[in-house]
Amino acid sequence: MQDSLLIELLTEELPPKSLLKLSKAFCQGIFDGLKEQGFVAAEAGYEQAVTGYATPRRLAVLIKDVLDKQPERTIERKGPALASAFDQNEKPTPALTGFAKSCGVEITALHKQSDKKGEYFVFRAKQPGEALEKHLAAIVAGVIKKLPVAKLMRWGGSEVEFVRPVHGLVMLHGKKTVPGEVLGLQSGNTTLGHRFLGTGKITLTAADGYEKALEKEGSAIPGFEQRRSLIKDKLRAAAGDAQPLEDADLLDEVTALVEYPVVYAGQFDAGFLSVPQECLILSMKQHQKYFPLLDANGKLLPRFLFVSNNQTDNPAAIIHGNERVLRARLSDAKFFYEQDKKTKLADRVPKLANVVYHNKLGSQLQRVERLQKLAVAVAEKLKEIKFAADVKQVERAAYLCKADLLTGMVGEFPELQGVMGRYYALHDGEAPEVAEAIREHYDRVPESSGGICVGLADKLDTLAGIYGIGLIPTGDKDPFGLRRAALSVLRTLMEKNLSLNLMQLLEIAEAQFPAGVIAKETVPELYEFMLERLKPYLREQEFGADEVDAVLSLKPTRMDWIIPRLKAIQAFRKMPEAEALAAANKRIRNILKQAKGEARDVIDLALLEAEEEKRLAEQMERLENEVTPLVHQGEYTQALKQLAALRPAVDAFFDKVMVMVEDAALRDNRLALLTKLEGLFMRVADISKLQYGAPS
Repeated sequence: MQDSLLIELLTEELPPKSLLKLSKAFCQGIFDGLKEQGFVAAEAGYEQAVTGYATPRRLAVLIKDVLDKQPERTIERKGPALASAFDQNEKPTPALTGFAKSCGVEITALHKQSDKKGEYFVFRAKQPGEALEKHLAAIVAGVIKKLPVAKLMRWGGSEVEFVRPVHGLVMLHGKKTVPGEVLGLQSGNTTLGHRFLGTGKITLTAADGYEKALEKEGSAIPGFEQRRSLIKDKLRAAAGDAQPLEDADLLDEVTALVEYPVVYAGQFDAGFLSVPQECLILSMKQHQKYFPLLDANGKLLPRFLFVSNNQTDNPAAIIHGNERVLRARLSDAKFFYEQDKKTKLADRVPKLANVVYHNKLGSQLQRVERLQKLAVAVAEKLKEIKFAADVKQVERAAYLCKADLLTGMVGEFPELQGVMGRYYALHDGEAPEVAEAIREHYDRVPESSGGICVGLADKLDTLAGIYGIGLIPTGDKDPFGLRRAALSVLRTLMEKNLSLNLMQLLEIAEAQFPAGVIAKETVPELYEFMLERLKPYLREQEFGADEVDAVLSLKPTRMDWIIPRLKAIQAFRKMPEAEALAAANKRIRNILKQAKGEARDVIDLALLEAEEEKRLAEQMERLENEVTPLVHQGEYTQALKQLAALRPAVDAFFDKVMVMVEDAALRDNRLALLTKLEGLFMRVADISKLQYGAPS
């Protein structure tokens, strides 16, 4: 019999920032476990079969069309290879007899089977289906053990562990409770609703009625996405003519804190608006989980919204209490701001000598000194390519860019690094360009020339220093943000179309450190690390893996060339000649690889015998003169279109001309011809990397 299956864990309040992640892992794990055991059809799709529920006090999943008994299955065990199953006297070896005994059968009951590795014995048997109740508790317990939980806890003197104490377990198949024990709890068909608004114990009569029962009897909305959408609608309605600050992470966290969301509006003293609004907004979001309200121009209003988990006919006390708490928070922010302004940023810089950046890389002051030199070097190079950059302002911004680390506001809110530096720089009378560069240098892709110079210096110093002392990211661990810094540098060079040489920038960054601090080979290794980081980013920009490989395999040092070349490759592969030329380049690559460096550097026209090789050489000579200026001008698409005209000559060459002939001079000359042909395409990309007949 098929029916819907409901699993629910009733808990104490779960960690809000982990709730959605826990829910997804719980639902996927239960579904996969049921499918593996044959209780869900193999062709069943997760999205169609599974409905997940997650509130502060529960993880639950509803799965459609779950069988109460497994279908009969054929089990198969692989045994020893035929070659090792019998000895030289054709008697069964211990390997074969032991395998048969472990299967509970005689040797004659085993079957022979073969694959690419050879012939071997197998045991096959029909296994009758077992009831859901025999497996469900084990499936649930197994999933719980694998949930992404950072820290487990115990409760009530028991030995069981979970992220929070668990007080109830529901395992309901249709209208029938599936017996079983998980985390020391016996399964049942009762649950609880909202902690304050619920009517008490709720008896679930059917798995499919779970959601309605909780909403009607328990005043709880179990669906995370449904609750999130409801909160979003209520925020908009309560905001009136204002605009609630959009923050997906905050919305997710608040959704994980409430089971029955009610939105209330509060106010604060407009005098606090003298403090930079970034400080006020962060204080509201981070400390109180409030939603600030903005006007049409994005300016903060002295009003806010908050989401309560309790509904009352007279919310005045709730609103007043939240306003009072916020007033204290904003008073702290205002105090920090006023105190910070009493000391200029420039006066704080020498004190950075007392702040350790890294024990192998010195203090923050030493880092600032490196940043100054590096930022100025970048500015000088930008001036060479006629990119406006005021060197004096860049140097000043680099000098001041880390001073706000010593302010009270940044001490309280580290997220405001750079933002507060800009406000304090303007208050100190620094040039607006300097202040803006201080703020922007933390951005992924700065906008102003000063921000670009200081931002590149900041990330390059991090990369060269941290990577250079061996703190290389492993797996998903990247405590110093090297992957983020690498992508920031690459994106800045690409998106701002800066004709700077990445290897030269890395060498300049390395040179700022004292001799012996940075490991040898740091620059080439760091360059490879950055290219690897670039690959997934380019894939996200909808370039195929083979297209990315075709460009990055050339080891470009000019990042501003990459996107234009990728677009040229995309245009080229749509041409009718592309597939044949890509195949020809693969063939050329293989021939040259087999030749092992035998090719001449120069083609001897006198040694060209066949008409096909003469024609190819003539067309290559003509196209080289046409393509070279196009490549220099960055007209990569046009260059590849010109080279596509070589297809007939290339096809004819491979049809009629033998390259690896006995005559060494003739062979070497033809290898030189192919080397030059390959080099023409390689000026844009390695088109031999392009894949056809398979997804790119």
